[in-house]
Amino acid sequence: MENDMEQYQQLDFAEEMRTSFRDYALSVIIARAIPDVRDGLKPVQRRILYAMNELGLEPNKPHRKSARIVGDTMGKYHPHGDSSIYEALVHMSEDYSLTVPLIDGHGNFGSIDGDPAAAMRYTEARLSYGAMTMLDNLDKGLVEFVPNFDESEKEPAVLPAMLPNLLINGTTGIAVGMATNIPPHNAAEVIDGCIAYLDNPYITVEDLMRYIPAPDFPTGGIIVNGDAIPDIYRTGEGKLKIRAKATIERGDNGRSNIVITEIPYTVSGNKTKLVESLVGLMRDKVFEEIYDVRDESSKEGIRIVIEVKKDRDAANLLNGLYKKSALEDTYTVNFLAVRDKQPIVFNLRSMVGEFVSFQEELYTKEHEYLLGKAKQRLEVVEGLLRATDCIDLIIEILRGSTSVKQAKDCLMYGDVTDIKFKSEASRMAAFRLNFTQTQADAILAMPLYRLIGLEIEKLQNESVELKTNIEKYTNILSRKSALRQVIKDRLKEFRKKFVRDRRTVVDNLASTDYVEEVKIEDIYVLIDKFGYTKTVDEGTFTKASPEALADYVHTVRMRNDDALCVFTAEGNMFRVKAEKLPRCRLKEKGTLIHNLCRLDQEEAIFYCSFEELFERQLLFVSTGGYIKLVSGIEFDTSRLCVTATKLEEGDTVASICEVSPADVLQTDRKTVIVTKNGYALAFPLSEVPELKKTGRGVKAISMDKSDKVVFAWVAAPDTEELTLPGGKKLAVKKLKVRPRASKGTKGLI
Repeated sequence: MENDMEQYQQLDFAEEMRTSFRDYALSVIIARAIPDVRDGLKPVQRRILYAMNELGLEPNKPHRKSARIVGDTMGKYHPHGDSSIYEALVHMSEDYSLTVPLIDGHGNFGSIDGDPAAAMRYTEARLSYGAMTMLDNLDKGLVEFVPNFDESEKEPAVLPAMLPNLLINGTTGIAVGMATNIPPHNAAEVIDGCIAYLDNPYITVEDLMRYIPAPDFPTGGIIVNGDAIPDIYRTGEGKLKIRAKATIERGDNGRSNIVITEIPYTVSGNKTKLVESLVGLMRDKVFEEIYDVRDESSKEGIRIVIEVKKDRDAANLLNGLYKKSALEDTYTVNFLAVRDKQPIVFNLRSMVGEFVSFQEELYTKEHEYLLGKAKQRLEVVEGLLRATDCIDLIIEILRGSTSVKQAKDCLMYGDVTDIKFKSEASRMAAFRLNFTQTQADAILAMPLYRLIGLEIEKLQNESVELKTNIEKYTNILSRKSALRQVIKDRLKEFRKKFVRDRRTVVDNLASTDYVEEVKIEDIYVLIDKFGYTKTVDEGTFTKASPEALADYVHTVRMRNDDALCVFTAEGNMFRVKAEKLPRCRLKEKGTLIHNLCRLDQEEAIFYCSFEELFERQLLFVSTGGYIKLVSGIEFDTSRLCVTATKLEEGDTVASICEVSPADVLQTDRKTVIVTKNGYALAFPLSEVPELKKTGRGVKAISMDKSDKVVFAWVAAPDTEELTLPGGKKLAVKKLKVRPRASKGTKGLI
């Protein structure tokens, strides 16, 4: 048992979790999600390109089934599932995602609309010319080869990329605790920036931006915060606001059309979802100005048409769409890449510098390889030329030798032992031969046609050319300026091949506000006895039955651009904009008026329209028996809460009535006041003075100290009875008209 226990090792759980998670995170960062700063590729992309290169799928060769490519990649280099490999293959073929696609796809490889690619058994692919700039020199030993996952094959640790792929095509990836998001750039601009760096390794970011001014997205669009780009290029982090390119055109039947011709890069590959979201905004009436949305895109380009209703502001609608749809989106920039197995955030200058340093390393190795090959070939050519000068002697040696080794030793060391010569002079000449082993092998393998005069002349010309090349390679390797000139010349060739006009416009556009267009219509505000408030349109109100409206003690007709005035017993007035009143169905409850205007503990006793208030007068009667008329103009204010009337200490507003100026002039209009103890008084409305809202008013009725006013109303001549709070009736016909401030009559209620 003790021996068994010795086999176990006690570990700290927290430390083990920390170590294991760190190893996992590092594996995801290095081997999966983050690209290498030198070739700009993730491991899966690099392995796909290398596998295709091994299959010989060059741009001038036929396409091969994608399933074969995926199978080779997974079986030899990337054993992480066929779906992830195929997705990476498809992505590298998308001209709407990459500036220079690395895969030439044949078949259904998806579309910018968001259509998925067909299954890998139906599609075919081969390398593009852009990919060949990263693979052409693999046979020259420029990069390190490492064992694959099972050590049965070798794969390149990095591709010998001669094109700044990371900046040109950009990349995106999410690792553990970090992410990369490098936008694509214009190939010609990036190459110009690299050449400028080669000319001046101390170039600043600001000077480099003269050549690389901003990202250039394959889908075009407009960068609206161009002033943020310098800071992004200095720090390697920031946010870009990308806006769709749109124009306003005249449509049919007097309508205007908003035409989208370029979409933000962030919705690249999801154009259909973008169109569906615009249709949803129209269907949900978020923008009632939209008449129709159509996608008229074709092979010629994108064309999304938003048809605007008559007499609506198309420019204002476009501003609203920028704010509430994906026609304007944010692209988060993070220049994160791997260097020496470490994730590092680069800025523009350091990223270009890493590429240039990698090029100097590659071109140095390339010219060392070319120099070695040229020297090796020159050795052979010089040996063949020497051999043609003494070809008779060499033939005599070969005829007199009994083995290839005997003849070879004679050519290399002058060993004439046991070789038969025709003369002693030939023996002495053979004794002086000193060809190298390489030359001796070439001489022994030389076909007879090499003795033709033209072939000898070709060897002489080749010798001159090889000596010239050796001198050139030696000069390039010994002088850094010459090496950089070679790099610049090669980059200029690539520039001619991949040059295209800039697609993305850079601007500094101020954020424009959208002014929501509201259709003016009549609405009805319904308030029940508990204070629950809602609005309905005119059609709903007129179709409602009297029984359905019986529960609402207050009904106010107003427009939807008006405001509801709420007067309280404490003498205050609150304003609530119509847009804040809930639009409900007739059966729905609504919202408490206290929540809409923060009445707190105050009691709402009167409601009216703010606009109609200016054409009316209000009759205020307090519980203490004071009365006055106030012009509605007194309440013209933009404040949400104001004092509506002056009250004595302990006094409250008993009743408020809306009176038209015409009613005040009528001598037959009478004011009816009812007290708590059952007294009722009627006197002419003309006796009520018009005062400021800051005035207390005049005495309306004489009362005992224990009594107070509970109701007041302006009655027309034909009014026979009034319904009082609580349901009791007052016979107005029996109520005699008396002077204001009289005691009143009891017993009529």
